[in-house]
Amino acid sequence: MEVHLQPNTDQTKIRSVFPPPVWDSYSFTSFSLLDSEYESWTRRVETLKEKVKDMLMADASNPIKKIELINLLCRLGLSYHFEREIEEQLIHIFNWVPQLFDENDYDLYTTALLFQVLRQHGFKMTCDVFKKFKDSNGEFKKSIIKDVRGILSLYEASFMSVHGEDILDEALEFTRSQLESLAMQSKPHYSERIKNALILPFHKGVPRVEAWQYICFYEKEESPNEFLLEFAKLDFNRVQLLQREELKVMARWWKDLNLAEKLPYARDRLVEIYFWACSIQFEPHLALSRMMMAKYLKMISLADDTCDAYATMKEVNAFTDAIERCSIDATDELPDYMKVFYKELLNLFEETENIASKEGRSYCAYYVKEEFKNLLRSYRMEAQWFNEGYVPTFDVYLQNGSESSSYGLIVAAGFIGMEKIAGIKEYQWLQSNPKIVKALKVLGRLENDIVSHQAEQKRGDSASSVECYMKEHDVLEKKAVEEILKICANAWKDINEECMKPTALPSPILQLLVNLARITEVCYRFDDSYTNSSSLQDKITALFLEPLPLQDQVNI
Repeated sequence: MEVHLQPNTDQTKIRSVFPPPVWDSYSFTSFSLLDSEYESWTRRVETLKEKVKDMLMADASNPIKKIELINLLCRLGLSYHFEREIEEQLIHIFNWVPQLFDENDYDLYTTALLFQVLRQHGFKMTCDVFKKFKDSNGEFKKSIIKDVRGILSLYEASFMSVHGEDILDEALEFTRSQLESLAMQSKPHYSERIKNALILPFHKGVPRVEAWQYICFYEKEESPNEFLLEFAKLDFNRVQLLQREELKVMARWWKDLNLAEKLPYARDRLVEIYFWACSIQFEPHLALSRMMMAKYLKMISLADDTCDAYATMKEVNAFTDAIERCSIDATDELPDYMKVFYKELLNLFEETENIASKEGRSYCAYYVKEEFKNLLRSYRMEAQWFNEGYVPTFDVYLQNGSESSSYGLIVAAGFIGMEKIAGIKEYQWLQSNPKIVKALKVLGRLENDIVSHQAEQKRGDSASSVECYMKEHDVLEKKAVEEILKICANAWKDINEECMKPTALPSPILQLLVNLARITEVCYRFDDSYTNSSSLQDKITALFLEPLPLQDQVNI
């Protein structure tokens, strides 16, 4: 049913006050890249890479050992160096799976790890392999309860599920309850690993944060591979130096714009924005993609705060109309504070055009502009609902809310720096709003709403998905959130399904999409960590500020 709230008769928004920034982005402008240190680490990394390649391409007579090596490379954040070699090995192992299970009685740990690694790389291994761990009543056997490694491995594997795989849904429920108990009984460093997994499983964590956490865990193991540990630490620190330098460039860009002072009502979250971009695209060669995403994320944040928490309805309409025109001539129709923002946005569009033209991809700017127009239309609709005191049905809200998630624009901006991968066909695919993109937008909108709706209602905002669901189904907030989380879980299943081979898109684009879903989990699963960014402090410190301690070089 459709319901209404009391209209906002004065046609204005409550002047919002956001928490102050945790990080002084201007302080990052003084960072300096130590060329000698970076070059030294890079030389050592190249030497270690060759050793690992030899290990990957060595005798394949023990596929489980190979799977364990690939998993370790993924967990340590090193797998991006060996994408071709890993793909070759997994193709061979996947084709060998039926024979492997016919000839071997694998334990829970081995079965779940094999399943997880293959699914993680797009190979749709059947979940029927877990049936042998159930008893005649269809329950998981009590004999596996004390198998800590096996239970944790099954828990991690369950997040790779697609629709219709009930056994994995049951495995998630079973393992989660067991791990909560096992965490209290395990050794301290293994207990910490279990607790981290319960907070966020590997599949839903962003790559660099997961690598940092696992490196810290792995070095406490009784017999870690010392040269892989050295490789992981060196590479982590090397990437950290590069991204710190990029953050310095971003901080100077933000300082030169001076929009934090000119638009004081908006959230000043430059460092957090860059953390988002690095979480989506961390590889060194994707610096341009990362930087352009960060700039557009900052503009999205400003537009959101302007339309959601500051502008009047008349001003939102004027700004949306100006974005439709994308012309300096439209500036005259805007209030003074909007003119400043609008001009900088036009400058970013022009920068996009210049970059794209040099790559021979002038169409990039067109598609980015179109996504920005879609975003502003969705913001205008939300502002209109707020002004009229109107609460739409959940489905109507979500149709508009998927666009206001801004995820279509974020992906389009990420494509800018992917010259050899994202062409006009990929932009057209994005614009068609395919299944994986729909799921991504739904996930972004709903998880954001769950953690932010109470604060938004207090400051004066349109009804979120939570209020819409409560009103339509006449339920309390707790029930509405439970049902919305089920929708989010199904969105993840859509994302997983679309990543199974054969895929419609190259792997780097799928990784961009999955990583955007992952940063959504990191930032919105328990709190609005963008607005209340103190909850990201340890992660930002680890990724940008504190290098991992290095030991003496290992002889290889």
